[in-house]
Amino acid sequence: MATTAQSHRQPARVVQLRKGTTLEMVRLACPDTTQAMRISESFGLTVLDSDGIRDLHERMLVETADSLHEGLGERAMQIHLQRIVGAYVGSAHGAGQFYSRAVTEARDATAKSACDARDEDLNGPVGFDGQAQRRREFAADMGLQAHALLMAAEGAVRAYEQVVGENWKPFERPMDNIGATVDRKAADLQMAAFG
Repeated sequence: MATTAQSHRQPARVVQLRKGTTLEMVRLACPDTTQAMRISESFGLTVLDSDGIRDLHERMLVETADSLHEGLGERAMQIHLQRIVGAYVGSAHGAGQFYSRAVTEARDATAKSACDARDEDLNGPVGFDGQAQRRREFAADMGLQAHALLMAAEGAVRAYEQVVGENWKPFERPMDNIGATVDRKAADLQMAAFG
C-alpha cells in the first residue's frame, strides 16, 4: 500500500496595490499657469501669484520639518511628510476632477443655448445671467481654485524632495479585499475535501 505525500505548500499570495495619485495626474487635471492666466483675464477674475503660492508652501513645509527635526527620526520624518504631501496632492487632484466636470457642464449648457429652438436655455430677464453663463463662471472659479491647489501641491512635493532627499511618490497601500480572501480559503477547503 503506497501512500502519497501531499504537499501542504501555501500558494503565493498576490497583493494588489491601490495606486496613489501622482503629481503628473494632478497636472493633467488642473489648469497650468498659462491657462489660469487666460481664465482670469477672460472672466475678470483675480490673477493668482502661482509662483508665490508654490514657494510659500515649499518654505512652510521645510520650516515645519526643521522644527520637528529634534523630535522625529529620519524615517518618521519621511512618513510624516509623505502623508502631508499626499494630502496636498489628493486635494489638488479632487479639485482638478471637479473643475473638469464643471467645464463639461459649461460646454454642454453653452452648446444647448446656441440652439434658437430651446426656450429653457435662453438668457434670463434683463440684468440676470442665463444658465450657460452661470456655468461658465462657475467653471472659471473652479479652474482658479484647482490651479491654486496644484501650486500648493507642487510646493509640498518640492519641500519633500528637499527635506527627505529623494523624489516624492504616492504611497501605495494594499487593497482591502477581505471577501475574496475568505472566498478563496473556503474554495481551497472545499477542493481539499475531494482529495
